[in-house]
Amino acid sequence: MGEAARAAATPAAGTGGATPQADSIEAGVVALARRARAASRVVARATAEERTEAIHAMARALAAGTDAVLAANRRDLDAAAGAGLAPALVDRLRLDEARLGALVAALTAVAEQPDPVGEVTERWTRPNGLVVRRERVPLGVVAMIYESRPNVTADAAALCVRAGNAAILRGGREAFHSNLAIAEALRSGLAGTTLPVDAVQLVPVTDRAAVDVLLRQEGTIDLVIPRGGEGLIRAVTEKSRIPVLRHYKGVCHVYVHADADPDAAERIVVNAKAQRPGVCNAMETLLVDRAGAAALLPRLAAALRRAGVELRGCEETRALLGEDVAP
Repeated sequence: MGEAARAAATPAAGTGGATPQADSIEAGVVALARRARAASRVVARATAEERTEAIHAMARALAAGTDAVLAANRRDLDAAAGAGLAPALVDRLRLDEARLGALVAALTAVAEQPDPVGEVTERWTRPNGLVVRRERVPLGVVAMIYESRPNVTADAAALCVRAGNAAILRGGREAFHSNLAIAEALRSGLAGTTLPVDAVQLVPVTDRAAVDVLLRQEGTIDLVIPRGGEGLIRAVTEKSRIPVLRHYKGVCHVYVHADADPDAAERIVVNAKAQRPGVCNAMETLLVDRAGAAALLPRLAAALRRAGVELRGCEETRALLGEDVAP
């Protein structure tokens, strides 16, 4: 995504009806989806070693592009401050060298995962002698639609390539410049491999009309995955002509069994909630085995309070911890 993509990436106002701008957005998204379809065929036929090297190359390019990504992120942070975004949302948006380093490490970890393509997960023989097997195969083109966390751009791209798919990425407008810089780095990494750079593409406009067009590309996109709040997921599900992998409610629960190691349980529970409480995968609910609740729950509650967490509990929890726990 070079200068032409940057020029097309200027945030646009909302469009309504058939306007030249709407026509341009539609043409751009349709062309992007077609390039992704062509790239997906190459990625699906690639060897496991080729996909592994491609993801390693993406990780190296992202590390090399640290300065450019952080500069782009500062633009987004400045805009967020001007717009009065809530501190938790700004924290989701923020990148620094440590967070970017963790993102590079995450890509490397994906590269080193066992390749899923071609794995036979089940096999049986029918009474007539017919052998049936269930085998993992690439889906084709996966469109990811997500909100303000720019790390999703890299995570989604790497996971799609690992599974033999091409990725179309559409992030939130708050992280637009960060996402663009990350996508450019990933594509520059792919340029030195046997996989096509169009295996990873970012929708280069923030206009919501682009999402509407994207969700109508049932002939070229095979799956849509919305990642974010309930409103985003419902909107995507209602508008999409393409199968949607979705969830409506958070399911970020931690369960502690009565036989769990208390020290490990405390570390896991506090980390799950307090490391970054503003992110969408922070713990929402702690479930403790009744058989161990009397011993474990007071300790876990005290650790969470020390981390600044407000506690709310069911009647049994409040009976154990006292009335200072909100219902």
